[in-house]
Amino acid sequence: MAAPLLGVEDLSISYATRGGEVPAVARVSFALAAGESLGLVGESGCGKSTIAFALMRHFGGGGRITGGRVMFDGADMAGLSAAALRRVRGGRIAMVFQEAMAALNPCMTIGAQLGEVLRVHAGLSGAAVRARAAAMLDDVRLPDHDRVLRAFPHQLSGGQQQRVVVAMALLAEPALLLLDEPTTGLDVTVEAEVVALIAELSRRRGTGLLYISHNLALIAQVCGRIAVMYAGEIVEEGLTAEVLGRPLHPYTQGLLRCLPMAGADKHTQPLLAIPGSIPAPSDRPGGCWFAPRCRHEVPGRCDQRHPELARIGPSRAVRCLRHAEIADDPPAPATPAAGDAGRTGDAVEVIDLTKEFAVPRAGLAGLFGRTARLRANRQLTFTAPAARTLAIVGESGSGKTTFARILTGLERATSGSITVGGDDFAQLPVTRRTPAQCAKMQMVFQNPDETLNPSYRIGWQIMRVARRLLAGRRAEAAARTEALLREVRLAADISGRRPRQLSGGQKQRVAIARAFIGEPSIVVADEPVAALDVSVRAAVIDVLMQAQQSRGTTLLLISHDLALVRYVADQVVVLYRGRLMEAGPAARVFAPPFHPYTAALLAAEPRLDKVAPAAPATPARQPDALDPEQGCPFLARCPMRLDDRCAREFPPEQLGPDGHRIACHRPLAELMQQEIP
Repeated sequence: MAAPLLGVEDLSISYATRGGEVPAVARVSFALAAGESLGLVGESGCGKSTIAFALMRHFGGGGRITGGRVMFDGADMAGLSAAALRRVRGGRIAMVFQEAMAALNPCMTIGAQLGEVLRVHAGLSGAAVRARAAAMLDDVRLPDHDRVLRAFPHQLSGGQQQRVVVAMALLAEPALLLLDEPTTGLDVTVEAEVVALIAELSRRRGTGLLYISHNLALIAQVCGRIAVMYAGEIVEEGLTAEVLGRPLHPYTQGLLRCLPMAGADKHTQPLLAIPGSIPAPSDRPGGCWFAPRCRHEVPGRCDQRHPELARIGPSRAVRCLRHAEIADDPPAPATPAAGDAGRTGDAVEVIDLTKEFAVPRAGLAGLFGRTARLRANRQLTFTAPAARTLAIVGESGSGKTTFARILTGLERATSGSITVGGDDFAQLPVTRRTPAQCAKMQMVFQNPDETLNPSYRIGWQIMRVARRLLAGRRAEAAARTEALLREVRLAADISGRRPRQLSGGQKQRVAIARAFIGEPSIVVADEPVAALDVSVRAAVIDVLMQAQQSRGTTLLLISHDLALVRYVADQVVVLYRGRLMEAGPAARVFAPPFHPYTAALLAAEPRLDKVAPAAPATPARQPDALDPEQGCPFLARCPMRLDDRCAREFPPEQLGPDGHRIACHRPLAELMQQEIP
């Protein structure tokens, strides 16, 4: 047999700390052939990214390989000189990082950074560099080449930054591509196209792909093999369809229970978070390292001997003493439907809401102060029922966050109204709202690090909100803070810690506690679980649902995660370029008839039952937001367009059962015929 492109043999990695050497990865072995794809999955802290950095010999100051070796293309990476290593990094081996800004130089334009890759690793110069960079930006669906190449990283959105990082990794056409959560900040349609682009590169150039992700649905779609990691070691590996179809290790089973299954929602199937957390490398228990969190632990057996990775057939391995006994572990029982806490009616009523921004025109016109009108929201009309969950979905640039900013008072609407409890909030900035109005509405942001002050303790930050909004005394605010921290399942000693001492899931639960401390009737959650592990996601979702049920809170969820929306939402609003394309009960929106745009989102959604990547039928390229709109805004991308009528007129709104609304020229009978692959 030919030698694999990548061979990892008994790899052990440690980090030097003040308390001594800490073992991070323990005797990991796997191989990857040219053109093959392997997924490394597991919670944060299990060693996935550490392995990726080891493959490139890029540890920083404290990390080192303490055992085993990494063989790439027949050469031992440990034996490469500094010059040879520079040629390999970025050329033969490239990496897509999860945090785009960690890979982009904030002082260089995007064009300069892409050009550097081509000059160093492809030997190009001059006009060829610009042409190749522009072509790659087109491949990752960034069509405005001139603007993007001139821009600095901070002038691009998070999704645009991530696409630039993907483009930078693909430019040199590497032999091995390491992808560390490569699609975290991308819309489902862009994610599908980028994944298909990477798969095409792998087929065409024989590129080996190592995906690192907690998104099991994505891994099911793109990887032929999977390795599940826990506490620095592999606990299960095999063909992806076999491992995800019939997991043998209780940790793999636990990860799958954290995911919404097809056809299930919050009323029929609970998400069961894995209890506890991954032990610190210096605090791993005797026996099986997963035993303290395992529902199948047998005292005196599982805690006595550390299990070896046992081979089960030619392509399957598992590290569990009881795997044969627990292979067919039954799913969790169903739970009764969530109540509505006795509240009825509509909590939010939106009528003809429009928001426009003045932006400088390109070229000389912009230099002379001429502006264009960017319409972020256009005549939105919908309601959010009290004590229920309304999900607002759509790609980046569809106007979701702009609407949330108007609702919470961070922006003013250009026209239209948002009525909450008899008050019109559309023109009422947060600085002019009363404490009672501010307490009524709170927001949970995607990244809690941007909203938690690193200098202050957690308890003080939550109590400050209670005292400002409710004018409560210190003792009362402290008692409310302690009670709410228990409600979101955080220990009491969390109050005395600072944000840097908490995990990502703990910080997000603190953000939820702070949002609920003022007893709001409405909470806006903007991608609240996008960057969290599946187990932490399940816990945070459960906290949100329990808080909503016990308090009768109306939840407005902004997300591009359709599996999450399908699971938690009662009502769904689909936006495209600021326009409402479809709205109604979740069960109706996710069943035919679909608006063609909704159908495109559903077709691009990664699912556990998808095993082969494919580019969506509807391309992800959106028209420029400044282009004058005539007719249907989805016209250029719609596979069902009627050229004359769709180009002339904005589509009429058609009303289906249960208040299901679709804005499309095609009759509902024709939209019923669509099939989602």
